[in-house]
Amino acid sequence: MSADLQVVMIALGCSAAAALTGGPLLRLLRTRPLWATAAVLCVVPILAVAAGVAGTARAMFLSHHDLRVVMIVVGVSAVVATLAAIRLGRPVVAATGALTRAADTLGDTSYQRARRVPTGELAGLARTLDATHVRLVEARDRERALEASRRELVAWISHDLRTPLAGIRATAEALTDGLVTDEETTARYHRQMLADAERLTGMVDDLFELARLQAGALELTLEKVCLADIVSDAVAVVDPIARARRVTVTGSTADTVYVDADAAQVSRALINLLVNAIRHTPDDGTVEVQVERGDRATPSEGAPAAAGPAGERAIVAVADRCGGIPAEDLPRLFDLGFRGEAARTPGDGGDHPHQPRVRSGIGLAIVRGIVEAHGGDVSVQNQHGGCRFVVALPAA
Repeated sequence: MSADLQVVMIALGCSAAAALTGGPLLRLLRTRPLWATAAVLCVVPILAVAAGVAGTARAMFLSHHDLRVVMIVVGVSAVVATLAAIRLGRPVVAATGALTRAADTLGDTSYQRARRVPTGELAGLARTLDATHVRLVEARDRERALEASRRELVAWISHDLRTPLAGIRATAEALTDGLVTDEETTARYHRQMLADAERLTGMVDDLFELARLQAGALELTLEKVCLADIVSDAVAVVDPIARARRVTVTGSTADTVYVDADAAQVSRALINLLVNAIRHTPDDGTVEVQVERGDRATPSEGAPAAAGPAGERAIVAVADRCGGIPAEDLPRLFDLGFRGEAARTPGDGGDHPHQPRVRSGIGLAIVRGIVEAHGGDVSVQNQHGGCRFVVALPAA
């Protein structure tokens, strides 16, 4: 065996024996701060070098003086390297501490972003934590808003259910106790009970429909239909309500617009909008309905993709004469259970309160759910003398 190969084998054996001590040391220090691990990672290789040099020097029968000089150099180098590793590793230690504190406060108002992260991996982790914090805050805000709307809905629906229930109970007790004997009054009581029962049925149907929308269980039967025909049918349905309030519903169609939609569901959404507009328009007022084409808006998340030509959408606009909606209420108008404040009589200069601007806490939420399920969007803005609801659906 040559002398060089002997040196290699001796150095390899001594260095390997020293290097193998690193594994147990790292296991012992796995719960210690990062700087301790960095020190071990620095010292163990130096010890391996020192062991290899010392073993080789003894085997080669170096003088004690020469061996002592070599070991002093190795020892000083080891101390300097360890101190340098600890000092240079401080930014990494500080970054990991900042990341730990950030992880502990994810979603809280006390969350602070980790800054000046020195390595790419830690910087990526910091960006991930920041993005996670934003998502958690948004999810918490959505949950709080949903919980608030649910409380409003429960309070609203429990209040409105009492009226027809009380009416049914009162008329039933009157009939049972024999307080009403003439046929005309008895027939009127029966009609009143039937009307209250139908009102309760409508409210329960709305709640059921809303539950389906929120659960994503609404099944659409899509077909190519003329939007003007759907609007015409919806206007015909609400015509008795409009006549009873002496409200005129007018419509105009710029051109024929087709959509891929569930005609029954879209009709329900439009009926809700029209009934809402009629109820909040003063007697002898006018509700205007327009059908036209427009540029396509971005579809709602989770909604089916549009099938029509790019850049086109079908628009239905319903304008009433309600007197306007407070600007702060506009963003919440389609929220579940939201009820607006009192509006003003159109044209009175805002001096006398008109009927409460109670946009249905269920009806408009159903409108938004149905429209978004079709890949469209619904919006509202104030205009002269009232407000204008705009439903936009992808054109076929």
